[in-house]
This record gives sequence, C-alpha cells and structure tokens, in this order.
Amino acid sequence: MRIDHRDIAANGLHFHVAVAGPSDGPLVLLLHGFPEFWFGWRNQFEPLAEAGFWVWAPDQRGYNLSDKPRGVDSYAIGCLAADAAALIEAAGHKQAIVMGHDWGGAVAWYLAANFPERVEKAIILNVPHPAVMMRHLRRNPRQLWRSWYMFFFRIPRLPEWCLALSRGWLLARTLRRTSRPGTFSAVDLERYRKAWSQPGAMSAMVNWYRAAMRRPSHQSLNTEVHVPTLLIWGAQDCFIGRETAQPSIERCSAGKLVFIEEATHWVQHEEPARVNQWLLQFALSGH
Repeated sequence: MRIDHRDIAANGLHFHVAVAGPSDGPLVLLLHGFPEFWFGWRNQFEPLAEAGFWVWAPDQRGYNLSDKPRGVDSYAIGCLAADAAALIEAAGHKQAIVMGHDWGGAVAWYLAANFPERVEKAIILNVPHPAVMMRHLRRNPRQLWRSWYMFFFRIPRLPEWCLALSRGWLLARTLRRTSRPGTFSAVDLERYRKAWSQPGAMSAMVNWYRAAMRRPSHQSLNTEVHVPTLLIWGAQDCFIGRETAQPSIERCSAGKLVFIEEATHWVQHEEPARVNQWLLQFALSGH
C-alpha cells in the first residue's frame, strides 16, 4: 500500500502528514500521542484505506518533521485542537472522523466537545475525558502515582536534558517496559529515535505536558460530547487507570466503550486486528 508524505500548511505552521487511501473518500484524521509520530498508526493505514477512507496522519506540532514553535503557551490544548481543525480544512473537508491515542486522544476529546461541527465521529484510545482525568488526579492517589512523570515534566529544562542525554534510550526503554514483549522492534525504535532527535523535538514534546499543567483549559472541562464516540481501552494500561473509562463514556450522549483486556496503553500496536475491527465497524456505520 502506498503512503504519501506531504508538507501541509495549516494554522500558521507546516505539518508533515502521512496520507493514504482515495482522496474522494471520507476523511479520517489520526492523531498520535507521546512520544510517537505518524508511524504510530502504521497498522491502521491499510485497513482504513482499503475501506475507502482518505487517511491523514500528521506529526502533531512539536513532533518529528512538523514545525516546533517556541514557548510553552504554543502547546496549549486550544492551539493543538486548532491544528486539527485546520488540517481538516486543508484536506478540503468540513468534517472528519477523528481518531486519537494518548495526547492525540486528548485533542480529539477537546475538538469533539467544543467544535463538534468539525467531528463526524470520534474514536479515542486510552485517554479519559479531561474532566474525568482532572478529577482523578485530584482525588485518586493511585492515579496521582501513575502520573508522576507529568509533574517531573513541569521542571524547566531538566526533563529534555535527561531525555536528550540518553539519546532516546530512556524513551525507548519506557516503550519496551510498558508494552507487551515484542511490541516495538529494534527497527521501530530506531525510527522513533530518529524522530526524537529532530532539532527542538524533545523540548516541544515535553511542552505539551507543561502547557496542560500550567494552563488547564476550563473550556474542555464539564463539557458533554454529542458526536458519536467510540472509546477503546487497553485494560493493562500502567499510565491511566481503567476506572476513568466508564465515567468518560458517560459524558457522551452517543458513546460506546470497548475494553481489550490483554492490551496495555499501546493498544493499537498490540492488538491491531481487534482495534481495526472496532474502528472500521464504527467508522462505516452510517456510510
């Protein structure tokens, strides 16, 4: 299957976007999380394209080959959602099926809650509604412990210095140790290291966390989601507790929750066939 790579101007920045499928098909926008890039969706391109969808998987701002604006405020959730909306417009569409994992899921939640006219459907992997996450950070000691790294990332300069000094070893070790054995091959991790080594990438990636902790968006909190939403959850996630999933889908007027019990946070890597089955069933309904 052919994957094209394009430089797309949107929201005042330039984005590297991996594109596949027929350009006259419904648009699917795939939003990766930390510390990934477009390659994190490699197992989803072919089934979506073969089903007739036009698939766009950008490197989000700060990642890999996309622009990396300076300053923490450049990574506020409103800016990130505006990027997604602008990419939908750049594709010549008014709406897209928006699918996000980890931080990409947080962007998808925000976009679906606050700009539903841009989202035909939302498919979210292993990240809760922002209001649910905030509540558990405040009241759930276990979730607070799971999220220790978020507070470490608030420290100026030190986190990216540590990550850069390790030449990607720390991030690669995290991917290996928090996923099922064999999920990320040596070849895969070498591609990730190349993405992490792009100038300015380490600081930009960490700035997503700093912006969220410094200026949480009240616009996305306590907001119901009225676009059809599928939440897929790898139940062995060591970063976010499964107890956040059900309260999240309860904030959706047309929501469905699917647990994949054997999977970790990296559910689309570990269980691509099951994830693809669910996302295609959901995406194709109504088409």
